[in-house]
Amino acid sequence: EASIPSGDVLIHAGDLANHGTAAEIQDQVDWIASLPHRFKIIIAGNHDGFFDPQSRQHSDIHTAIDYKGIHYLQHATLTLPFPGVQARQLTFYGAPQIPACGGDDFAFQYPREQDAWSGTIPRALDVLITHTPPRHHLDLPQGMGCEFLLKEMWRVRPKVHVFGHVHAGYGKESVFWDEGQNAYERVCARTHSSLLSDFFDPLAWLDAAKIVFYGIQGVIWSKVWGGAGTGTLMINASLTYRSTAKLANAPQIVDI
Repeated sequence: EASIPSGDVLIHAGDLANHGTAAEIQDQVDWIASLPHRFKIIIAGNHDGFFDPQSRQHSDIHTAIDYKGIHYLQHATLTLPFPGVQARQLTFYGAPQIPACGGDDFAFQYPREQDAWSGTIPRALDVLITHTPPRHHLDLPQGMGCEFLLKEMWRVRPKVHVFGHVHAGYGKESVFWDEGQNAYERVCARTHSSLLSDFFDPLAWLDAAKIVFYGIQGVIWSKVWGGAGTGTLMINASLTYRSTAKLANAPQIVDI
């Protein structure tokens, strides 16, 4: 079991189980329910076959999960209150689908070329929870994230986006939805025929200049002038270290 720090909200971005059985998922739910956090939110991942009728094992067809007060989100929105001196509320949306990367036992898969995201996420949103990363952001080693989710992110732009799935992409990244980010994503999407051709590509140099310019501008705005950020904090919260099956990555902590 991972060592989980305290907090107001615990978010699990999918892959509660290895084999996706109801018993295995129930064990994880029981453990999460025992943690002291006021609110707990979970979504399914591709290893959580029980949640998807297409990948659910036959022996689990008539089985139900006792969530014990945990909020399970599957294409669903949840708004939670946070009373106090500065009383407020936060709205969460969770969705499990991923570009296909495995066999029939993997849950919530869609063909990579299929758009499973456009227009599906509500705009009035603080925290987005998906299992897959968006393309080009914390989706190492080879751009395993979804390009259609990235396009949807440009539309909704939540304060925080939590995901997992690609273990090697573990970490945090701030994005600002400006021309610098657009240029960065174009560079990542460009097919590289050779180092020489890339060197003499004027569009590549233009995008590189935009990345540097907007990056410096953002630092000056936030660190020197004290401007408020208007971007999104992306978090790949994978606890599993790369492909080792060991829980070696630390849980991510965020203040909103």
